[in-house]
Amino acid sequence: MSIQESGEMYLESILVLSKKSPNVRAIDLSEYMGFSKPSVSRALSVLKSGGFVTVSEQGYLTLTEDGKAIAEKIYERHTVLTNYLTLIGVSKETASQDACKMEHVVSDESFNAIKEQVRLLEKA
Repeated sequence: MSIQESGEMYLESILVLSKKSPNVRAIDLSEYMGFSKPSVSRALSVLKSGGFVTVSEQGYLTLTEDGKAIAEKIYERHTVLTNYLTLIGVSKETASQDACKMEHVVSDESFNAIKEQVRLLEKA
């Protein structure tokens, strides 16, 4: 499953929106991400052809199994990294912005070590 960072961001956004409402449309994604409708449309086309998203006749977006696996991985990384940064004294807003950048490039090994540190810090 190879996907570009922008694709990961779209999948994560669909996951986040679907936690709030089961009916996610391209317009919802456009508003949430702050991207133009044509940009979202192009991205969704790529994600559909890659087998990561399906679109119903009513225009509702659904993550495929592969799409959901990637989205959940990125969402977990975002959540853990944000939490880690706030635990070490970074403001919530900056932590979330930095985590968004880091989540796409951090290795599994480094992420797992950070995740373990968060677990230990939360126990302390």
